[in-house]
Amino acid sequence: MTRRETVLTVAGIFVVALLVRVAMAGQIVFPKPEDTAYYFGVARNLIEGRGLVSDALWSYGTPPLEFPRAAFEVWLPLPSFLAAVPMAILGVSFAAAQWSAIILGAIVPVLAWRLAADVAEERGMSQERSRTLAIGTGLTTAVYLPLLLHSVLPDSTMPFTVLALSACLLMSRLARDPRGGRLTDPRLIALGLLTGLAALTRNEALYIGLAWLIVAWGMKAFSRGARARLIGTVALVAGLVFLPWAIRDWVAFGSPLPGQAVTNAFSVTGFDIFAWNDPPTLSRYLAVGPQRLVEMRVEGLSHNLFSVLLLPGVPISIIGLVGLPWAVRGAAIRPVVVVSLATFLVTSLVFPVATTWGTFLHAAGTAQVLLVVSALLALDAAIAWVGARQGWTRPVAWLGPLLGVFGSLLFTVAILPSFGSGSQATANRYEALAAVMAGIGHPLDATAGPVITNFPIWMAETRRIPSLALPDEPPRDVLDLANDPRFKARLVVLLDAESRHWPADLDARVDGAECFRELDLGPTAGAGVPGPLGNARAFEIVCP
Repeated sequence: MTRRETVLTVAGIFVVALLVRVAMAGQIVFPKPEDTAYYFGVARNLIEGRGLVSDALWSYGTPPLEFPRAAFEVWLPLPSFLAAVPMAILGVSFAAAQWSAIILGAIVPVLAWRLAADVAEERGMSQERSRTLAIGTGLTTAVYLPLLLHSVLPDSTMPFTVLALSACLLMSRLARDPRGGRLTDPRLIALGLLTGLAALTRNEALYIGLAWLIVAWGMKAFSRGARARLIGTVALVAGLVFLPWAIRDWVAFGSPLPGQAVTNAFSVTGFDIFAWNDPPTLSRYLAVGPQRLVEMRVEGLSHNLFSVLLLPGVPISIIGLVGLPWAVRGAAIRPVVVVSLATFLVTSLVFPVATTWGTFLHAAGTAQVLLVVSALLALDAAIAWVGARQGWTRPVAWLGPLLGVFGSLLFTVAILPSFGSGSQATANRYEALAAVMAGIGHPLDATAGPVITNFPIWMAETRRIPSLALPDEPPRDVLDLANDPRFKARLVVLLDAESRHWPADLDARVDGAECFRELDLGPTAGAGVPGPLGNARAFEIVCP
């Protein structure tokens, strides 16, 4: 492929991906899920001059517990920095923040095209089949639902996917053309920068480092000392990129590392992340018994495989999974395989409960691309086999990409609008809640003080008020949280409450329930009656 053809191909794939994402972004009008709202809210606070802070205290595992809350005690800042750029230019709005995800999301299909081209070249495929496979992979990725959805949400998914794929592509080039292993090789510096930036996006950047460790150690043309220096150079550059943030975390939270991420491994229920008086501990974790510990891992594996990888990407994901054992062979794709497999296994087995709340979901971009490449390879091989059997005289390699694009687009068009309508419904719900609460004399504004709720980030970002996460603990523990002198909360608001204690303990009048007086939100709330509030319920805390 000539340079001109390459430029036109890259531009074509990028433009197609960009236009699809722009069209879809218009349907998503509210930052859903909550982690998207968090990144957006911090970016908005940054643009407004408040700094890297949040009005939501969604976890109590990392002191100091105060308002405004220093942001990113667990998550990492790069997605908010990226979202802040278009917001500074286009205005402080969610639509402006979406441009960061849209542009990065449109880059992912270009990287997928390059990965497929590398794989085809390594396998010695004909020029026609190689070009068709690569372009088909790029276009399929452009409309592939799991990647398209997160390309309109300004969270960590697309930044991490772009950085991880770029690093993997660079690794395979370093392995193929080491250029004498010079430590001054600019590609080593670039790999370190990519890894460091990925570490500012998600903790799963560790697996990018693992992939480079495996790739570099497999470069047998160099001595062990030389290979160690190659690994060390990338690690040093990545460490220097991450160092300023580590210092900031040390100053803000007393530790340069996200220690709470380790605590999350001891969760026995997803609600443990909101714990107040009953936080996750090793002894509590082990107390559930061997059978439940095994069940957790089965649930984590099945969630990550089916809910994250397969179901959103049907039918391409199924074809990709079937063809995976054949597709993962070769050096060109090995770094992507290592990153994807390590992310899948660690989140499933080490964080089996937390992963059902999104841990793997937002780090699965490389695995999604891997499935698309595998599916297109499988379709190409199947069509080539049928053509040989039937004696076809004309090349039909284009048929595989056509099936890939059509299959992905069909499922995307069918599913994505429902997510868009859900985002609008959530926005409407918070507007209706604010109006009803104001009407009954309990406005959700600065006069309310901190509000305890089961969706603290949404409450904080829609009402611009301090919000506390509702622990899944008995009323006495929540009363203890409310009466903490740092908070002095007087309202509890529940929306779609599904935890073990709330609202069940209040309805059962367990000890402490008398301290929560239910407010009348009208006939459309609390009992599942159709209406904008749904089953929303609110309580005033009446005990000192």
